[in-house]
Amino acid sequence: MNRVYVCNCFGVTEAQVKKHAEDGACTPRQIASACKAGTDCGSCVRRIQALLGRGACPRRELVEQGEPVLSGLDEAA
Repeated sequence: MNRVYVCNCFGVTEAQVKKHAEDGACTPRQIASACKAGTDCGSCVRRIQALLGRGACPRRELVEQGEPVLSGLDEAA
């Protein structure tokens, strides 16, 4: 299995970031809340932004309306 690490500080892979995005994390800050990626040295934040992309979040409409979208991620972490 070939793992592409996004965050070396916490060993977070590209697949994990994509999974959190599918679960509703639409910003690097929400990814950080879900798995700590981007909270240490910060060198992965731009990569996380690139993975999330503009409009790639299936729940972006909820975020823009101020609705909570990460209610289930705390239990998974």
